[in-house]
Amino acid sequence: MLLILALILFALFGTNVALGSMGLGGFLGDVSEMLFLLAASVIFVAAILQREAAEKKAKEQQR
Repeated sequence: MLLILALILFALFGTNVALGSMGLGGFLGDVSEMLFLLAASVIFVAAILQREAAEKKAKEQQR
């Protein structure tokens, strides 16, 4: 769930950058673009930590 949300936010960021580089003008401003990238990064890290915790818990249950 968190990985999908991070992917969506990063895709919106990437789309905005691509549109801006083609000269079509992005739909996000500078600050909102930075916030999208920050949110995508934070959510991605949270997803990785959640997955590592689940893997560690599964390993402990096998013992």
